[in-house]
Amino acid sequence: MGYYIIIGISMLVSWWVSSRLKSKFEYYSNVHLRNGLSGKEVAEKMLRDNGINDVQVISVPGQLTDHYNPADKTVNLSEGVYMQRNAAAAAVAAHECGHAVQHAVGYSMLNLRSKLVPIVNISSNLMQFVLIAGIAVMAASRSIENPNGNTTVLAIGVAMFAMTTLFAFVTLPVEYDASNRAMKWLKDTGTVTTEEFVGVQDSLKWAARTYVVAALGSLAQLLYWGSLLLGGRRD
Repeated sequence: MGYYIIIGISMLVSWWVSSRLKSKFEYYSNVHLRNGLSGKEVAEKMLRDNGINDVQVISVPGQLTDHYNPADKTVNLSEGVYMQRNAAAAAVAAHECGHAVQHAVGYSMLNLRSKLVPIVNISSNLMQFVLIAGIAVMAASRSIENPNGNTTVLAIGVAMFAMTTLFAFVTLPVEYDASNRAMKWLKDTGTVTTEEFVGVQDSLKWAARTYVVAALGSLAQLLYWGSLLLGGRRD
C-alpha cells in the first residue's frame, strides 16, 4: 500500500507540473519575437555565437520531443519549435543548444550523465522484474532459522533502482545549467526583448521542475524499496 501511495502522489504532482508546463508554453507561444527568428534560426545563431560549427539543427516529430544528441551532434527540435517564432520556441531552442555548448566545453556533469546512460538503460529495463522477484524470493525463503529470508535478489534490484535515481539527480544540474546558458545568451545578445525574456525564463523554470519532480519521485521509491530491504535484513 505504501508503494502505491508514493506512486500515486508522484504521478499527481508530475501531472500537475506537466499541465502547468504545457499551459505556459501555449501562453508564451503567443508572445511573438520582434526579430522574427524561428526556433531553428535561434538555435543556429546560438551555436555560431559559441563557435560551434559541427552541430546540425534538425526537426523531429511530436510535441516537447526536443533534445540534444551528443552521439551525432544534432539539436533536435520538435515541429512546433523548429518553425515557430515566439518566446516559447526561443526558450526551447536555446536550452537544447545549451546542451551542445556543455558538450563542446566538456561540462563534467553532462559527461557523467552520458557515462551512466548504458547502465541506466539496463537497470530501468530489468529492475522492476528483479524487485518483484526479490520480494518473492525473500518471502519464500523465510524459515525459523532465517526469519528474514534471502534478500540477495532484492538487494540487486535496489542497487539497480539506485542507479536510476542517481541518474535523475545528475540530470538536474545538467538541465539547470543548460537553461542558465540559454537565458544568459538570449539576454546578453539581445536576441529577445525584456518582455520576451520573461516568457523564456518562466517557460524554462517550469520545464526544469519536471526534472525535479521526477528525481524526488525516484528518491521516494528508492527509500521505500530500501526500507523493505533493511527490514528484511533486520534481526
